[in-house]
Formats: sequence, structure tokens, C-alpha cells
Amino acid sequence: MSYKINTNCVQAGYSPKNGEPRVLPIYQSTTFKYESSDEMGQLFDLKKSGYFYSRLQNPTNDCVAAKICTLEGGAAAMLTSSGQAANFFAIFNICGCGDHVVSSSQIYGGTYNLLSVTMKRMGIDVTFISPDSTEEEICAAFRPNTKLLFAETISNPSLCVLDIEKFAKAAHKNGVPLIVDNTFPTPVNCRPIEHGADIVTHSTTKYMDGHASTVGGVIVDSGKFDWIANSEKFPGMTTPDDSYHGLCYAQTFGEAAYITKATVQLMRDLGSIQAPQQAFVLNLGLESLPLRMKKHCDNAQQVAEFLDANELVTWVNYPGLESNKYYEIAKKYMPNGTCGVISFGVKGGREAATKFMDTLRLAAVVTHVADTRTCVLHPASTTHRQMNDEQLKDAGVGADLIRLSVGIEDVDDIIADIKQALEASQK
Repeated sequence: MSYKINTNCVQAGYSPKNGEPRVLPIYQSTTFKYESSDEMGQLFDLKKSGYFYSRLQNPTNDCVAAKICTLEGGAAAMLTSSGQAANFFAIFNICGCGDHVVSSSQIYGGTYNLLSVTMKRMGIDVTFISPDSTEEEICAAFRPNTKLLFAETISNPSLCVLDIEKFAKAAHKNGVPLIVDNTFPTPVNCRPIEHGADIVTHSTTKYMDGHASTVGGVIVDSGKFDWIANSEKFPGMTTPDDSYHGLCYAQTFGEAAYITKATVQLMRDLGSIQAPQQAFVLNLGLESLPLRMKKHCDNAQQVAEFLDANELVTWVNYPGLESNKYYEIAKKYMPNGTCGVISFGVKGGREAATKFMDTLRLAAVVTHVADTRTCVLHPASTTHRQMNDEQLKDAGVGADLIRLSVGIEDVDDIIADIKQALEASQK
């Protein structure tokens, strides 16, 4: 039976049988027992499915991954220890030394650094493009060795809303998958696979957990990209893997090929598994995700309108404002709301921005974003501080940009706090 997303947030992934625990159990064990060496050997050869060591798979993790997979409308999913690990695994699963990636320039600073510095040291090159590029401009960035196109559905912190269909069309025209980070809208507000994305990642640390309680990430594969039809670009998916006696992922595992490879190859060799206790906490957050996202979006809309009308604010960027350049495209892909994050500038520039943040009482100055509590950050001096001025400009992160993550407190209290801090910033 098919259920709506609110029901799936509560029910999907775990279906207890008669006499079993109603709440998802925490399988706090590194190992799993079998009766014979032959059974264990078949697991290691991928001839049989089952659990034998939690670095690769764990029942608690798999139930939570299955829930998120259902929410995104995917074919298979895998939890990771962080959102950074999810993006790294998602890219490295089909890229290697000598390959090339095309990416939107307006992405989270840590992901930008991952692509431009760390993966470059691994021999993987990247070309950054504007998320507002035309299809022709996107295609012009591709090379014969390009393996994927990467972007964020709503960029952190510039709040650019991605034209998913345009990016998907450009990726598929060049025979590569589109990977999108869907952290900010979550599948409650946007399901990129329905619009042509092939692989979706999340930092589950943000809205999915929602309480700043546990770090985690997830990769969801649509199962729709045809690896065999593009076999010359993806030999790792379509040629024998010597570490598994010549097994070919695309031929053996079909729709689950990409996630199977990421699990049995990358997770096997690099670790970065999410602990079962953390997966359990994440699952608790997922159960209330639709309720929280609605409140985040409702509060953010009112705060954005307040800021937009305030003479001490020089500019406001929130896709829910009709004056916003992404308003129409946000309505197309996210008709029920976008996220609870707003970016804006205060009259007086960086100095006034610092005074504003230091004077807030309810909102906290923290690195985190997208949880129940209202928080604020100055990205140019924190999450994006590794970028030079030109890179900051390309990323849509001005020196005066304040990132405000609106929580689920009473919106009148949030606005009152912002109001007094704005007034204090001018003194």
C-alpha cells in the first residue's frame, strides 16, 4: 500500500512482526553470529545478503536508510557518519584520479573545499559554474572525462534555488548522473528524483535530525541512471571488481548497484559508518519532520517579511518573498515551502553585522543550521573563510551576509529579538 510522506516519516523503514518491538531497536553490536564458515564466506562474496560486521551494514542503520529512501522515492540508500562523508562517498563512488566534476559554485563551504582542495589532491579536477547558468553554459563546462554534475537544491548559505530539470537535462545529455544535496528543503518540501536527479545526498545533521543532537549523512540512489549504457565512463560500475572475484555491480545488482558498490567497497575500505545509536536518534527526528518543516517555513516567511520592511536591513534573500529572483522556480519545485533559512545584510556592513549577532538574546551564534532553535552565523568569517574574495563572490557569500536559521519558537519572540538587535547594531 502506498502512503503519503507524513505517514512514511513515521512508519516507513521498519515493520515489526508479531511480538517484536514496536519501536525500532538499537542493534548495538559490531558483529553477527552464523552457524558455519560457509555461510560467512557467502556473505563476504556478496552471494548472500545479511549482516556480519557493522562497519558495512547494521539493521538499525538499514531501517533508517530505507525510511529516507522511501521519502525521496529512491531505489536504495546508505547512511554515513556525516553529510560531508555522504557527499564524498557519492562523488568518489564513480570518480577517480584523472576524472573531472562539474559543480555549482554556490554550495556549502565545506563541500566547496572538498571539491576544490581535497579531491583535487586525489587527482579529481572540478569546474565551478553559476547555478543560474543556461543549459548551454552548463554543457560547455563538460569534458570527455567528466563523471558527474553536482549542485544543491537550495544552496547554503546563498539560498539559490536550483532548476533541477535544467541541470538533469544537461547531465544526461553528457551521459553522467546529476547528484544533488537536498539538505535544506528535505524530501518533505522537494523530491529531486521526481524532477530528474539521479542521486540525492543529505546532511541528516540538519532538519532530518532537527534537534542538533547527532551528526550524520545519507546517500539515496534513484536506481534510474543507466550505468551499462554509459559503461565507457563508469568502468567501476560495469567491469569486474577483483576484490569480489570479478563481480560486476551493474549486472549483478541492477537498481541497487550504486549503493551496493558504495557500501561493500567504499564503506569497507574507508569506514565513516553511522553508529546505530545515532541512527536511532535520527529516526526520532524523522518522525516529526513534516510538522517541524511547516513551522520552520511559516516562521521564516514572517521573519523574512519583517526584515524586508525594516529600514535597518539593506537586503533580504528568501525564496518565499515574491520579490525574490527564485520565487517562481521555488514555487515550481517546492510549492509547500522551501526551508527556514534566511540571508540578509544589515545597514553598516560587517561591523554592524557583528554587533547585531552579539546583541541577540534568543538566537545563538553557532556553526550549526537548521534545527529547532533559532541561530545565526557570519559565513564569510566561518564556514566559507577558506575562500578568497572572488570565490566568495562566486559562491554568493558577501562580506555582510548574515545567515539566520529560523527555529520553531514563537515567531513573535523571534522577531522581537531581531528587532532589538538591529537597533543595537546602529549604536
